[in-house]
Amino acid sequence: MKTRVEVPDDSLFGADNLPYGVFAPDGQNYRVGTRLGDSVVDLAAALGDPEFAEPSLAALMARGPDHWREVRERIRELVGNEIDSAAVHALSEVKLALPVAIGDYVDFYASIDHATNLGRLFRPDSEPLLPNWRHLPVGYHGRAGTVVVSGTEVIRPSGQRRTDSGTPDFGPSRRLDIEAELGFLVGVGSELGDPIETGEFAERVFGVALVNDWSARDIQAWEYQPLGPFLGKSFATSIAPWVTPLAALEAARVSTPEQSPEPLPYLREKEPWGLDIDLTVTWNGDVVARPPFSRMYWSPAQMLAHLTANGAATRTGDLYASGTISGPEPNQRGSFIELSWGGSEPVVVGGQKRTFLEDGDEVVITASAPGPEAGRIGLGEVRGRILPARRRD
Repeated sequence: MKTRVEVPDDSLFGADNLPYGVFAPDGQNYRVGTRLGDSVVDLAAALGDPEFAEPSLAALMARGPDHWREVRERIRELVGNEIDSAAVHALSEVKLALPVAIGDYVDFYASIDHATNLGRLFRPDSEPLLPNWRHLPVGYHGRAGTVVVSGTEVIRPSGQRRTDSGTPDFGPSRRLDIEAELGFLVGVGSELGDPIETGEFAERVFGVALVNDWSARDIQAWEYQPLGPFLGKSFATSIAPWVTPLAALEAARVSTPEQSPEPLPYLREKEPWGLDIDLTVTWNGDVVARPPFSRMYWSPAQMLAHLTANGAATRTGDLYASGTISGPEPNQRGSFIELSWGGSEPVVVGGQKRTFLEDGDEVVITASAPGPEAGRIGLGEVRGRILPARRRD
């Protein structure tokens, strides 16, 4: 039997979007699909192609941009006609998994508004931006093994925290936070010793996905000097199950804000790769922030160029994320440490004044971007709920 997937006109997941994900119908194995409206199309079944029968996007991602374009055209033709009904599943009735095994994970600090806010909080008597910030995309290497798919519950981390006496104790984080970010998944890797140029971005990066890089601010504050983030950041990073291909974001491309001083030659862009993507952060059902990615000072092409400038290799499935996305307005701040201004200005959530995350809290991050013909497309949401710390006797 054949069926036509009907997509409402106001859907953010129409034929101009077609993100990829890994899903499993009830009682069946994971395989690759695309989202169309509130349905998932099984690409192995619908196209008769074993490339999509694997529980990962890796095979597709590794084959490069010519193949990505060919596959996208095949799918667009497929969804414009009737599809074998056995290949169509309701989104609500499938399980979703990580789209690809994450190889390496790098987190950047590319928002000038976020970096300025944290500088003012942590160094109120100094310049908010450190001297290197306008010269390079600051970042650090994270822990790929704790990148989890959206919907995975997050256990409150424990660690060392500074006490009033200046010495540490050990216990659950009291200042658990989020970071609303955009992640970029490498499709075609690079060899050791071979830097990637900014102009190669679209040949290397397969697509984007929303990221929530959970952060334990009290653990981080005690441990990060002099080497930077460690246990306060490595306990969980949530990523959306749906990867939006770069081809779906052509209408969202914009220039980055003016960069002064001019970046060094290896960071200069040959074409603009800023993205006009609007995020929404919901805390226990209340919208608390709307961060704009278009404000990001460093572009994803510049981040990738800097990541490999020393000759570091990349592999299929490597993930790098933008760092917290924030704007200049209070309601555009993509972390709760900014929203509550270090805890001194509580946010009203569910009628209560709140600063950082409590056990049972749920955070959902969504986003949309301009699509063709004045429409909009959506990015897959990233969701997580906080569970109590595990007891440590």
